[in-house]
Amino acid sequence: MSEYIHDLIDWQFIISGVVLMAGVHAVLGLVAYGVYLERKICSYIQDRIGPNRVGFDFGLPFLSFLKGCLALGQPLADGIKFFFKEDFTPKNVDRVLFSLAPAIAVVPALIGFVIMPWGGALDIPAAGDMGAFQWLFGLPGFAGESFYFMFGHLEAQSVIVTGANVHVGVIYLLAVASLGVYGVTLAGWSSNNKYSMLGGLRATAQMISYEIPLGLSLLCALLIAGSFMPNEIIEYQAKHGWLMFSLPLPAILFYICGLAEANRAPFDNAEAEQELVGGFHTEYSSMRFALFFMAEYAHLVTACAFFALLFMGGYQVPLIGLTSPEATGILAVFAKVGVFSLKVVLLLCLAIVVRWTVPRLRYDQVMMLGWQGMIPAGMLMLVVTSVMVYLGATTMFPMFAANIGMLVIIMIVRLALAKAFGRSTTNKRIRMYGSRYYPMEGETSIAAPTVAMAIEDRPVQGSVSTV
Repeated sequence: MSEYIHDLIDWQFIISGVVLMAGVHAVLGLVAYGVYLERKICSYIQDRIGPNRVGFDFGLPFLSFLKGCLALGQPLADGIKFFFKEDFTPKNVDRVLFSLAPAIAVVPALIGFVIMPWGGALDIPAAGDMGAFQWLFGLPGFAGESFYFMFGHLEAQSVIVTGANVHVGVIYLLAVASLGVYGVTLAGWSSNNKYSMLGGLRATAQMISYEIPLGLSLLCALLIAGSFMPNEIIEYQAKHGWLMFSLPLPAILFYICGLAEANRAPFDNAEAEQELVGGFHTEYSSMRFALFFMAEYAHLVTACAFFALLFMGGYQVPLIGLTSPEATGILAVFAKVGVFSLKVVLLLCLAIVVRWTVPRLRYDQVMMLGWQGMIPAGMLMLVVTSVMVYLGATTMFPMFAANIGMLVIIMIVRLALAKAFGRSTTNKRIRMYGSRYYPMEGETSIAAPTVAMAIEDRPVQGSVSTV
């Protein structure tokens, strides 16, 4: 048994375990503060202030300096509220599936991140004298001795700072992400509610529809990179430039499909309040509802990380040596993790801005966009990319020129179809005379609040007089 353990445990096994433990907590923290970011960004878009009261003082006088604190305690308060709300189960539901559905929704969202190479490669020296263990974790000598006694001699090794360094990382992520729809569908079916059932059916149809163009845009990136290994995809972009510049159309298509897969606006028809009350989670409350909320944001975080990996160079930033794949020191690992995380947060903020800027599409428009727009466009992109790979013209400028040509073709075909059928499903903005965007002649429309209390961002301290 001890020999089997010695053969199993190496530096890659240890680093993967550390990344898994840290990654789960990091994703959960990003989910919590993603909600906070959404509320603050939404409020600024709508000329409001948003959360600005809950700090970390917990009502204790000696922590009064943390009162307010930009409302950074709001996610904690929301979590406590969900824990203590009544967990209500309606009559005539399938109790087993009703309880399992939230877990089935959230688990795939939390295990998809494991293949992301957050910190790139790390060279670790041999641990025969326990020096590598102390060098890596900064532990005193007795801890290194205990470690050496348990696991024996660890050879020098170059490891990938990831949760699972597997050869089919991209395939694994696609397989895991597609499982999330089962939780939504089972929630709608087991709730014994017609609105929930309709929400589950919508989510299933949307997932099936948008996985096809997502896979086509992904294939374009994989054809150029020539590998399923996440770290090798990043290494290719470090040498030849980010793929979002070589493949701008597949990148845009992939990001839009990622929003649709996560049920994010403008594709949140599965929970359209105006039509379905709350959609598939109408009958849920307390922490079971919170799990659905958490699953949506976790899927979005994973989608943003996947996009950063495929099209934004992952942890790599041009002209910064610490983020290059050749940098394999401990300082470079921390720099790469910081860069990768920053890209994920920026993409998350972009998704939030899209939600509060673009109105929700009608369900027929969602299906039409997927089957009549994105799937044909994705097939065109895949064919053109395959031809460019066959011709060996995969550098940035030829591929960018090919994408411009594809955009021209798509626009010509769209205009020709609209003219042939003589109708359009595009929503048109109705001019409302005297509104913010169409003010009356000679007048300026002011939508921002002007009352002192409304624009005071520290009402608890009362630093501005409201008289």
